[in-house]
Amino acid sequence: MYLNSIFADPERTARLIDIAKTSLQPMLEGAIMNTIPLTLISFIIGIILAVLTALARISHVKVFQIIARVYVSAIRGTPLLVQLFIIFYGLPNIGITIDPFPSAVIGFSLSVGAYSSEVIRAAILSIPKGQWEAGYSIGMTYTQALKRIVLPQAAKVSIPPLSNTFISLVKDTSLASLVLVTEMFRRAQEIAATNYEFLLVYIEAALLYWIICFFLSMIQGFLEKRLDRYAS
Repeated sequence: MYLNSIFADPERTARLIDIAKTSLQPMLEGAIMNTIPLTLISFIIGIILAVLTALARISHVKVFQIIARVYVSAIRGTPLLVQLFIIFYGLPNIGITIDPFPSAVIGFSLSVGAYSSEVIRAAILSIPKGQWEAGYSIGMTYTQALKRIVLPQAAKVSIPPLSNTFISLVKDTSLASLVLVTEMFRRAQEIAATNYEFLLVYIEAALLYWIICFFLSMIQGFLEKRLDRYAS
């Protein structure tokens, strides 16, 4: 019915085409100015946090293990949207006010850190013990063996799942619109609110997310080939 109403009315068709053209630039600006920076910053901070958390999980210090376990359990056990609301809307109740963009960075970084830490921990544990022993046999300390032998191999194993996490993060940044970050989906909401063509504008936004994720998937495939992850 929706498509029939469009094609049956040339004026409406022309109007929709005009809306699609004029809404493209604001959404691309939202992607360039906020969506992509938010994704990159959150992912970098999240990966650093993930490595530290993974190392804490496999360390022999009980306190580090407990802190890491509680952090991962808390983040994985609560919705990302609730976490964002706590950071942006909840913390001001105790006198801590954080601007929209930093609030989103904190929320997404904590999420990436928790989920990716399990990927990295599994990758580290997948390295044969013989690799550790080889490092010790030539006089390396635990830290040296970890940094020079184990982590580089674990990084190769981690590339596919971490790439998927990065792609998922691009889509998750749409939640930042709910904490007033003017990223791509926030721009789409503003445009749709003025012309009431919600279906058209949201489909256009979905296509833009799809295109971004498609190119990221191509980069993922390139990285996997470069690292020869699946070579026999």
